[in-house]
Amino acid sequence: MLLPEPGMVVAQDGYGIPLLITRDKAGKIHLFLNACTHKGAALVDDCAARKWSTISCPYHAWAFGLDGRLIGVPRAESYANFDKTTRPLTRLPSQESGGLIWGILDPHAEADFSIVDNQIAVDFQHLGLPNWHLYGQRRFNLDANWKLVMEPFLEGYHVQRLHVNSIGPQGMDMFADVVGVADRFGLHTRQTSGRGNYKPEVLDDPQINIRNFVTHAYNLFPNTVVITSPYYTSVMIIMPVDAAHTRVDYYMLTETAPDNPKAEELYARSFTIIQDVFGNEDFKASELCHRGLASGAVPDVIYCGMEAAIPQFYEGIEGVLRAESQS
Repeated sequence: MLLPEPGMVVAQDGYGIPLLITRDKAGKIHLFLNACTHKGAALVDDCAARKWSTISCPYHAWAFGLDGRLIGVPRAESYANFDKTTRPLTRLPSQESGGLIWGILDPHAEADFSIVDNQIAVDFQHLGLPNWHLYGQRRFNLDANWKLVMEPFLEGYHVQRLHVNSIGPQGMDMFADVVGVADRFGLHTRQTSGRGNYKPEVLDDPQINIRNFVTHAYNLFPNTVVITSPYYTSVMIIMPVDAAHTRVDYYMLTETAPDNPKAEELYARSFTIIQDVFGNEDFKASELCHRGLASGAVPDVIYCGMEAAIPQFYEGIEGVLRAESQS
């Protein structure tokens, strides 16, 4: 997705921690702190993906390999008893699975990725996620707690109401006002919503594009959402800034890069529509909820059957926090 080829580098600053992700010449993913081990300068100061064979610090030109090794120091002889092997980039535990990079933002933490369920990787492989093209991306800065930003993507109750003037009218069949099928893979959830006006036999056609009849929404614990659409897939990384603010990095993936005007027009229109739907409706609703809940006016909240995945999400968070406090 972001790093589709060997020899690529991208920085990520959404979590408030400067991160650097690389894919070395052998194709292996690495996750580091984006800080030179000389004086801490950021090695990359924007979040654009680029193809590099080495990473050079803009301050004193210390050079690092994509595997994190320090490989070049100008005037190295001026350092007393200097050993380059003692100054690699600070590595963070990471794992690539299903086209996504999972990381632990503590360099001293154990590399425990037991949360990464193999079924998610299998699903994403079948959906083509690891190989799809990154068509567009955008960052949203929201005045809401990150968990409230996750909530709209855990239920279909809001669709025909919140989205009544956007995707609601055209999508009444795709987004039927019924409880979808929810599957749990550990702490992750896959929600499947089908149209209400087709016969199941249509899915027996091996040439059918199932995305025209079924929408899958994955909630990857704790903070990532993946939603399929007929022509593209949406990926959202929801990053807490503090208790009242959240950053969301949105990525739109397409099977291939547009290679003709019709495809470009379709993708461009979809990118505009989905930003408007998420930005001005789902994200706006999260901000409105945060504002009301922060006032103290509501002592508690209730959820209907179409929102059952939301309390399960909170139970997962509380379970992880309990386990952490007991360890």
